[in-house]
Amino acid sequence: MYSVVERDLEIDLVLSPGHRVPVPARLHYRAEDPYAVRISFHVTSDEPVNWTFGRELLTEGLRRASGTGDVRVWPARSGGRSVVCVGLTSPDGEALLQAPAEEVAGWLAGTLRLVPLGAERERLGLDEGLRELLAQGA
Repeated sequence: MYSVVERDLEIDLVLSPGHRVPVPARLHYRAEDPYAVRISFHVTSDEPVNWTFGRELLTEGLRRASGTGDVRVWPARSGGRSVVCVGLTSPDGEALLQAPAEEVAGWLAGTLRLVPLGAERERLGLDEGLRELLAQGA
């Protein structure tokens, strides 16, 4: 059985300065994929839009600007509250999202209790899998 940490929250899709659209989203973490986090956005399509990226990137992004590729994360203030900004880039376009920093940090703390930073490799079971594979060839 694998452990999962999820949180539903409302994030803002920033369309322009002063113009935001609330978007229902779900943060998702599975101990069986310990390096990754997933954000699912429930937009107008039948299926949610999913973005998967490194948990460490999100952890760093709560404190300082992180990421240089398709996903960038940084802390900010908006409307008097602390937010975490997520910039997404794809061939289809770009999006800027803002989520309540406290809610993201609380969810992230749950993932870290499940699998602490630095313990991800142990959860993958690579060493056991390699031993089994080598034992089959012997």
